Amino acid sequence: MLLLGIDLGTSSVKVSVLDADNGSVLASAQYPETEAAIISHIPGWAEQSPNQWWHDVKAAILKLHATGAYNPSDIGAIGIAYQMHGLVLVDSHQNVIRDSIIWCDNRAVSLGEKAFEQMGNDYCLTHLLNSPGNFTASKLAWVKQNEPEHYAQIYKMMLPGDFIAMKLTGEITTTIAALSEGMFWDFKNNCLSKAVMDYYGLDAQHIPSIKNVFDTHGYVSEHIANELGFSKGISVTYKAGDQQNNALSLNVVQPGEVAATAGTSAVIYAVSDSLQADTASRVNSFAHVNHTLEQNSIGVLLCINGAGISNSWMKHKVGASSYHEMNTLAASVAPGSNGVAVLPFGNGSERMLNNKNIGAHITGLDFNRHEPAHMYRAVQEGVVFAMQYGFKVLQQNGVQPTVIRAGKANMFLSDVFVDCFVNTLHVPLELYHTDGSKGAAIGAGYGAKVFATIEEAFVNSKPLRVIEPSGTNDYAAAYEKWEHQLALQIKNNQ
Repeated sequence: MLLLGIDLGTSSVKVSVLDADNGSVLASAQYPETEAAIISHIPGWAEQSPNQWWHDVKAAILKLHATGAYNPSDIGAIGIAYQMHGLVLVDSHQNVIRDSIIWCDNRAVSLGEKAFEQMGNDYCLTHLLNSPGNFTASKLAWVKQNEPEHYAQIYKMMLPGDFIAMKLTGEITTTIAALSEGMFWDFKNNCLSKAVMDYYGLDAQHIPSIKNVFDTHGYVSEHIANELGFSKGISVTYKAGDQQNNALSLNVVQPGEVAATAGTSAVIYAVSDSLQADTASRVNSFAHVNHTLEQNSIGVLLCINGAGISNSWMKHKVGASSYHEMNTLAASVAPGSNGVAVLPFGNGSERMLNNKNIGAHITGLDFNRHEPAHMYRAVQEGVVFAMQYGFKVLQQNGVQPTVIRAGKANMFLSDVFVDCFVNTLHVPLELYHTDGSKGAAIGAGYGAKVFATIEEAFVNSKPLRVIEPSGTNDYAAAYEKWEHQLALQIKNNQ
């Protein structure tokens, strides 16, 4: 059987077709080729059009079919990975009511902080495993308070992947994992959080029917099947947030296993079987893909919002023609970037900084001594140093990995980034040939029972590279300077 994986990212949609018999990707496609725009009507706001997502998903699928690498009618199941924490609202005709308030939007931070205080820190951390923060429930509360005309039209609220599944099938479902990432799920009582719904005055009827991640979420409607060249009756058997899905794509499903990624955001994601929460909610705990009512599987997530966009900004504004050129020039500079340091926090509030938005900063720049190469290296080191800062929080919460797995993609394509990562965190790194769309296809296969177990899907999976720490402290002084600069900026923003 062939399996289709859809990865709805912030920058673009990527789709892949996987041959379930041998685990090989037959073809992949991305749409659009350039990075999709984020709408920001007011500083700190971030929105995207769900209808544009749907247009891009269809365009990506048709582009994939056009490769001629497979017969579209042989696709038997679809999996969807999606950007986490977004809010999508539709009316009773399944029409979009307003643009999606996406993951890096921080308009609801104050609402979430007030909820954390008034609902009680202990309740939130033991039942939700997090502060309500600027997650989806707080965003929905913001709409209720500030856009009552839109709130009155709501039939269902969804996460981005729920919306794409709805467009494919006409059915509206969600998952425990999706509700947990939105702060709607009560882990202690294994149900929708009545306390959150009551506190914000939200309507439980707006919540779609709840399923497990690997359930059947509907069947592609006849007119969509005809439009996209699918066989009649193809099922959507998997929906997961991008970071849970990235972990799945790396076979990170058991307690103690850890995944990383550095795309639009930089993430370290550890799996635990305990309902644990950081006391300050600097890292966040959500239901993992294999979490069920009977068995806990919790993903503990460190996320740096400003990672990929800071690297992209540096490329475009300083003038590199490509990321390859940028990485090559960065490699010509010694660790420490000759004193240049970058704080990569220019994309909304950062959870590991207690939901503060301190902005991005470049320090130590000397116009007489520094070239673009120093800037390119400094931004990559800055992203790693931000990950190390958060990794120390994960370690305080019991995460002690013996190895970290990542896909060889995005910033992990850079030898500078990989070297800095391994020798700053001092943990071996395994790099794999995988991505979110492949992970979504694997998820579809397990959901459709093509694979008897998750492990069966990875029998042919081997790392491309294993990188061990060198045992040197080439980055220690640079990290210490970086952390000092961060402390100054946090103090200035108090």
